[in-house]
Amino acid sequence: MKRILLLFISCCLLFVMSGCLQKKTKLPVSGDKTENLSAPFINVDGDEIGEVAFTENSKALIIDIRAEGLKPGIHGTHIHEKGECATPTFESAGGHFNPTSKEHGFDNPKGFHLGDLPNIEVAEDGTVNVSLHLTDITLKQGMDNSILDKDGSALVIHEGPDDYETDPAGNSGARIACAAITAK
Repeated sequence: MKRILLLFISCCLLFVMSGCLQKKTKLPVSGDKTENLSAPFINVDGDEIGEVAFTENSKALIIDIRAEGLKPGIHGTHIHEKGECATPTFESAGGHFNPTSKEHGFDNPKGFHLGDLPNIEVAEDGTVNVSLHLTDITLKQGMDNSILDKDGSALVIHEGPDDYETDPAGNSGARIACAAITAK
């Protein structure tokens, strides 16, 4: 009887405590606090073609990119400085997220922008499903390297590959998909 009562009380406490957690916060078994954020990807016509999800823990910011309807091949990806995705060019997203005032590219001796991301590969069927693990940027507001500053940021997929060197955008071509990243 005592075991049943203890089990009942434990279940009730677990139920009550789970309702007290914030929607955007998870407490994994390790005890690390995890922040989550997601945003839809749109193409140049304004059609929703996928989603980007951000998960941050004490070790890294993980960016999960899922989209469809893209041209197969290698594409440059970058985080841009404003959380705006006005079609058809996405120029409203501004330049690359670059709070450290570096030049572009992982291979540039003067680089790299904090918004520079690895190229992604779109499959023959036009889909992409990839995870990027980053340690130089954060979702924590108020930090210099936060992509959630007052005007947010945008994750942009470009038409071609990034050469990882040419300033300002790695010769990656036009912006073909955009996801606005804001705290709202």
